[in-house]
Amino acid sequence: DGAVLVVAANEECPQPQTKEHLTALKIVGVRNIVVAQNKVELVPREKAIENYMQIRRFLDEMGYHDAPIVPVSAVHRANIDKLIEMIEKHIPTPRRDLNKPPLMFVARSFDVNRPGTRPENLVGGVAGGSLLQGRLRIGDEISIAPGIQVTKGGKTRWQQLETTVRSLHAMGEPLEEARPGGLIGVGTGLDPSLTKADALVGSVLGLRGNVPESTDKIEFEVRLLERVVGLAKELEVKPLSVNEPVMVNIGTATRGGIVTHIAGERVTVALRYPVCAERGWRIALSRRIMNKWRLIGYGVIV
Repeated sequence: DGAVLVVAANEECPQPQTKEHLTALKIVGVRNIVVAQNKVELVPREKAIENYMQIRRFLDEMGYHDAPIVPVSAVHRANIDKLIEMIEKHIPTPRRDLNKPPLMFVARSFDVNRPGTRPENLVGGVAGGSLLQGRLRIGDEISIAPGIQVTKGGKTRWQQLETTVRSLHAMGEPLEEARPGGLIGVGTGLDPSLTKADALVGSVLGLRGNVPESTDKIEFEVRLLERVVGLAKELEVKPLSVNEPVMVNIGTATRGGIVTHIAGERVTVALRYPVCAERGWRIALSRRIMNKWRLIGYGVIV
């Protein structure tokens, strides 16, 4: 799809976080972006122009030569119409394959019941996210994996959840059918205690029997960046090593792990917790540097 990159007009560009965000977009293959130069009301005209040129040079260095920059003031709602116009012009709506089984990365999960709700009025837990493909309808039988941790007989394992779609919402409006594009809330028949406080974030939701298998080990072709992203100073990315702790992001899942095997550009990581993953999916790879996880590369699952 595309993305809107927000840059503050009253700060030097690029800030470490700005560079990290744009690098992450590049890693996941997002080529269509629009830049919102926000907070222009805080600086003189000359400073805003200087900042604009800094943003332009930064975008050119990152390979986003055609990305438009729109000066805006979110506080005063100035130029928001032009920002929307640029989004419509530069971020085309992709064609979706609605015939594929629906698949959704769970980005939020919660309990919508208010304290004091009578038992007969309680509703099931809600999972939020964006459909990647297919369409989801009320009444569909779904699976959510890897699901939740359960402990029995002193042993802990992950249990996939099975339930039914009870409701669908987007922007506060009820839907009969959800399609890719935009965030949706999927009301389920699950006990709301299973979904509260984002407990299912990182899981994958799909039709029953059509979710990727859960695994606690992933193998991928790695591509390391030249420089560590997110630091104020330049730092070269060193090669990975066996037994090195790393952090991987797959969809909405963030998992810690240990590098167990390296063969050329192919790397195997044992994960602390399982994740749903399919061949061809991209992952982001981070290393702990200066007490924080820093983006150092990406990979494609094999």
